[in-house]
Amino acid sequence: MAVGVVWLMSDRSEGTTGNGTPKDTSAEAGFARDMSTHHQQAVEMSLIVRDRTGDEDVRRLAFDILTAQATERGILQGWLDRWGLDRASEDAPMTWMKHGSDGMEGMDHAYKPHDGSLMPGMATNTELDQLRKAKGKAAEVLYLKLMTAHHKGGVAMAEGAVDLVTDPPEKRLARTMVQAQQSEIQLMADMLKERGARS
Repeated sequence: MAVGVVWLMSDRSEGTTGNGTPKDTSAEAGFARDMSTHHQQAVEMSLIVRDRTGDEDVRRLAFDILTAQATERGILQGWLDRWGLDRASEDAPMTWMKHGSDGMEGMDHAYKPHDGSLMPGMATNTELDQLRKAKGKAAEVLYLKLMTAHHKGGVAMAEGAVDLVTDPPEKRLARTMVQAQQSEIQLMADMLKERGARS
């Protein structure tokens, strides 16, 4: 479930309109849309595991993740509304970042959607079905592994936003996401170790 994604981020956002509002094709709009979708799956997985285990530590983590990411999702969608932009786009996910390699020959790791996984770290439809069927410790371990991968993908996206967006509030939110999700990645590694598993 490792997230192998590298982007070349030398190109900047396509900027803003004359009144300072981000354009429909800007990194600001793209990140807001894609991270909203990314966060929605984290909320969904957290709601699933809440009903699949009685473990208080996992249920508390799931509650923290779903409340934080539902709130951030609302903020992102609120910005899109304020900017007068649609919450969805006909563009493929992640087009706000330049797909490519890190400059090393043969190292093209551009993300390619598969089995319902639209963006880096997102669980596939198959993995979500497995989580819905799992119970107890099996559900806890699977959730922690899926959410670790999910967070790693989210961190990569948020770091891209920190580099690309110029809107100060969005840049600050992206930095906050990086810090919070990196902290939770470490917490989940410890929780997996307690359950005899690795991320």
